[in-house]
Amino acid sequence: MYAPSSPATAAPTAVKIVISGGFGVGKTTFVGAISEIEPLVTEADLTEVSVGVDDTTGVTAKTTTTVALDFGRISLDETLLMYLFGTPGQDRFAFLWDDLVDGALGAVVLVDTRRIEDCFPSIDYFEDHRIPFLLAINHFPAGRRFDLAEVREALGVDDAVIIVDCDARSRESVKQVLVSLTEVVLAQRLARAGHSRRQ
Repeated sequence: MYAPSSPATAAPTAVKIVISGGFGVGKTTFVGAISEIEPLVTEADLTEVSVGVDDTTGVTAKTTTTVALDFGRISLDETLLMYLFGTPGQDRFAFLWDDLVDGALGAVVLVDTRRIEDCFPSIDYFEDHRIPFLLAINHFPAGRRFDLAEVREALGVDDAVIIVDCDARSRESVKQVLVSLTEVVLAQRLARAGHSRRQ
């Protein structure tokens, strides 16, 4: 007597989240803090070639840089996987962005208040490509803390852009940032759906 075969298990759905921001802001650390697999990183040592090219002001202890991407994975349940793609922070690797961001559900832009101007290219990119994003202020031990309202004013973003605090070293903090991003994505999709129905 043969046992009935079990129905084929459906392949899990995968969603893609991009982690972006300037040089040395903590993207690799962010991905590594939450990934359930050993994250794929493409770190290379800073060498004399990068002198005058990579601005290390405020991050002088940094000795490596991402030259392609960071990659991590989270299994939300048996049916849903979240893939995290960290972008390189330097302008010279900007040509990789379109491929890395293609198909992304949303993005986290990490902000270092010591080098706040470094996140402007990321903000501009996601706004131009209409990709939902939020800003996560990554707090460094020696960094000065600012009120979120002060950061918003310095960045010149309106109230519609969500800004949250973050410790990229903490799994729980990273988790809360990703939950907040999910809420941003859902809210924007619901708003678009409501707008479409009214037309």
